[in-house]
Amino acid sequence: MSLDTFLHNLHVSLDQTKPMDFEVDWGDAPLTYKLYRGLPVLPLSAEIPLALEGMRAASEPDLHDIGHFLWYVFGLAQFGQSPLDLSAMGQGVAPLQSYRRFVPSGGALYPSECYIYMKTAGISEGIYHYDVAHHRLVLVREGHFDSYLARALGNRCDMPACFGAVFVTTMFWKNFFKYHNFAYRLQGLDAGVLMGQALEVAKRFGYESGVYFQFLDRALNHLLGLSEREESVYAVMPLSVKPVSTWFGKGADADGKITDADLCRELVELRHDHYVRSRKVLEYPMLIQINEASRLESSRSFRQIRGETKAAHEEGRVVELPHVKRMTYDLASASRKRYSPERDFVMGKVSLEQLAVLLKEATSSFRYQNDLDEDQESPESRVSLYGCMYNVEDTPAGAYYYDSDAHVLRQVRSGDQRFILQQAMSLDNVNLFQVPLCMHVAGEKNYLREPLGYRGHRIQQMEAGMLVQRLLLAASGLGMGGHPLLGYDVNICDELYQMAAHGKTSLIQIPVGPYRPRPRLEGGLHS
Repeated sequence: MSLDTFLHNLHVSLDQTKPMDFEVDWGDAPLTYKLYRGLPVLPLSAEIPLALEGMRAASEPDLHDIGHFLWYVFGLAQFGQSPLDLSAMGQGVAPLQSYRRFVPSGGALYPSECYIYMKTAGISEGIYHYDVAHHRLVLVREGHFDSYLARALGNRCDMPACFGAVFVTTMFWKNFFKYHNFAYRLQGLDAGVLMGQALEVAKRFGYESGVYFQFLDRALNHLLGLSEREESVYAVMPLSVKPVSTWFGKGADADGKITDADLCRELVELRHDHYVRSRKVLEYPMLIQINEASRLESSRSFRQIRGETKAAHEEGRVVELPHVKRMTYDLASASRKRYSPERDFVMGKVSLEQLAVLLKEATSSFRYQNDLDEDQESPESRVSLYGCMYNVEDTPAGAYYYDSDAHVLRQVRSGDQRFILQQAMSLDNVNLFQVPLCMHVAGEKNYLREPLGYRGHRIQQMEAGMLVQRLLLAASGLGMGGHPLLGYDVNICDELYQMAAHGKTSLIQIPVGPYRPRPRLEGGLHS
């Protein structure tokens, strides 16, 4: 199978992403977190602050602060137990147990892992893995790596001005075991929602951050001691207490001759032991092939690009949205309350002001420093929001494009679209007739293939995930729930919004609205 066919199937032909006879071996499922064995560990404080608003940034973050930061980004936050109806199997009702984090994940499998480079007083400098299961750090490589990391980023970051950097990686097997090749699309989205949460949490801690999508892959995988056939770095997020403008893209000028081979020779190879749990790990050749095709081997491959144009859908009816201020909400509370309703949506009236706040907060909070935009003063977003509205105050039912610059809705199609949306669902796990807002994140149909190659697809999925997380947090802050899903017919939704004429396609669907949570027991996993 060609890589173009592979990516096409991931997007529009989900039934082609796994063999017809593929069966999930749940008894041999991998863990949802990585466990290193035989390495030094640093326990982190479980006395987590229950509110994040009003926090003051420490001039030099300590281990206490870093532990709280990581917990709010990716830690095990809640234990839950809810009834599972097995009457169709003649078994009545059984308890369903889950460990919840503050970010969603396809199938709750969490293929992402989080590493951090730390230069914090009182501990050994080096690369640490965040052990989610035990809320601790595991030292995987000790040393000072400012120069190495800066060169792996193409000398576009002044690493001495940063106190550390977060690495978001993907372990291929963790969700391939269930989704087969479709796992690749989910892995980009999963990494994106994690990055979106990390950027929001960093703001509350007073940290400045940005995202590097382009780096020398083998050099960073070598630094972290990763086997590229098992796990790979997807993004790097430096952290600093200094203004981002003083260090992001402010390093020495790149000479264009930095290669991964040169850097890898500087460090010894690591071979650490870790536990997966699965006794049999299947081959995933397409994931390895697309990962290799997306790899950057020289800093000469790094690109700066422009975002989408804003001329889309200006011919339709315009719904003026009220001018609203950015939301002021406690991120800790919104994260705890974030809920994926699925069958728990209940139809309720959404005010025009609520809709305006939701859209403005999601898109405004999405703006972030990254290496694709670099020094552009007002870069245009590469992903945008569409939505089908029903039962929204002073808003005729219909399909709309949200023009974030003008803060207006531009109608693409009039009328109640819920029947079309429900028909487009491949799995009836959400009753869209009970949902007032069905949002879609859209991006370029060719995923910026020309400037970024196959890496563009992965970046696009990550940016979509980052916007999804902002939308979910804003919905939670307004007392609503959102349920990201990919089980829908992309062609139907693209036609609904007339995206083809603008070179766009729908990347993910998020029903948003009021809900009535099902009965369940919950407990927080912190002191």
